[in-house]
This record gives sequence, structure tokens and C-alpha cells, in this order.
Amino acid sequence: MVAPTVRPLLILVCGLPGSGKTTLARRLADRVPAVRLCPDEWMTGLGLDLFDEQARGRLEEVLSSHAMELLGLGQSVILEFGFWGREERDQMRLAARALGAAVELHHLTAPLDELGRRIEHRSAADAGGTALISRAMLEEYAEQFEAPDEDERNLFDQPPASRPT
Repeated sequence: MVAPTVRPLLILVCGLPGSGKTTLARRLADRVPAVRLCPDEWMTGLGLDLFDEQARGRLEEVLSSHAMELLGLGQSVILEFGFWGREERDQMRLAARALGAAVELHHLTAPLDELGRRIEHRSAADAGGTALISRAMLEEYAEQFEAPDEDERNLFDQPPASRPT
């Protein structure tokens, strides 16, 4: 008997620091199930500076390629890169769709004051694998962030109602 084919799923977790990307990705990884790829965790594990943009860029390229390989093998994947720009989200969506995968976008947001409070709490708790981010940095990041609009969100698959997030 041949096992039924299940369409692999790519989940992009999008948002600013402190928005809850890792918390959501961990919950989804168990529910989907999926392989979760988080650059911050990899950089910490490799002893790299979380603010080394060149290393982060190379790592995200490697993890993106790995994600596509996994999708091609039928394995669902969660990428929690932040996905601050539309172009980056479009590239991942189109690459995954070319492999026959479904693609969901989970955009997490909160007011800047709340993001700042969460980051302070996380820093005070000495949560390993997280960057120490100042309020000024957070404000700068918020200006750079290109939030997905309704037209963009409509390009992605909707999560099934049976899978709470």
C-alpha cells in the first residue's frame, strides 16, 4: 500500500524583535509538524555575534536552501527570519510554491512599548540566544520594517481552522 502524499508546508514567521516569533514557531513546529529554522539560535550555537550582518546573511542563505531541500523531500518547514521586507517574503513564497508546497505567512505585531517591555523582560531573564536590543534600535527597526498589507497576505495560504496558533 502506498502512503498518501501530503503537501509540504512552508511557514514564514514575520515580525519585529519581541513580537513572539520564536514562541509561535515552537508551538507550530509541534502542531504541523515541521522543522523549525531560527537564525538567532544557529548563530548563538555557532558562537557568532547576533549583530554580524554578513554572517546572518550567509546563514539565512544556507537555511533557506536547506528549507527548500526539505520541502522538496516533503518535509514541512518553519522559517523565523523576521522577514522584514516584502521582496524577501515573495522570494520564499515563490520558491516554495515552485516545489509544490503550501505557504503560510504569520505576521506578529505589537505596539512599540509592548515590544520594548518584552525585550527588557527577555534580557532580564537572560534568555540565551537573544540579542540585547535598545529602545533606539527597536525604533530604527520599526522604521525599516515593511509590514505585509492585505494584498500581500492574500497571496499566502490560510492556516486551517483546525490548527490553532
